Amino acid sequence: MEESHGTGSHDWFGYREVGVSGARRRCCGRLTRARLLIFFEKLPSCLVGIEACGTAHHWARELIGLGHDVRLMPPSYVKPYVKRQKNNMADAEAICEAVTRPTMRFVPVKSPAQQSVMVLHRTRSILIRQRTQISNAIRSHMAGFGMAAAIGRQGLQSLIEVVEGPADERVPLEARGASPCSPRGCGW
Repeated sequence: MEESHGTGSHDWFGYREVGVSGARRRCCGRLTRARLLIFFEKLPSCLVGIEACGTAHHWARELIGLGHDVRLMPPSYVKPYVKRQKNNMADAEAICEAVTRPTMRFVPVKSPAQQSVMVLHRTRSILIRQRTQISNAIRSHMAGFGMAAAIGRQGLQSLIEVVEGPADERVPLEARGASPCSPRGCGW
């Protein structure tokens, strides 16, 4: 490859041209997301380094579609190459340096299907964590009224029945209305 490019936080880009004799020329400039593809469309096929972040896989697929050799690197692997304070231009320069190292380990570019599976897993994980938080909050609030229940869903269900039961006076009316949604309605 004749050239290598590094992008910082999708706002700055670093450019390094490496000639046959090894002579290097560096240019840095501001590049917005809207102009990123326009910039790379005009370049001949080259090596592009990107820090693996939230949008890195999308940009990598776009740049690969333009014929570039794109390599994603974990931020922790790029950090040792930052020579001065952390900012977008310093990050871009560090990425340019890191992407050309022969021992650098790269992150494979994920397809949209692979990313979709990750979205499903992460969403499920968040929902499970939130369900646990709500059940712990219900247990804690009911303990404040002197009610305890057995561990597990059956014990939690007994507390929910007390909260939903209008005849049970252990829970004041104000506390009954504080529930954002009925746990039964949330699929418990």
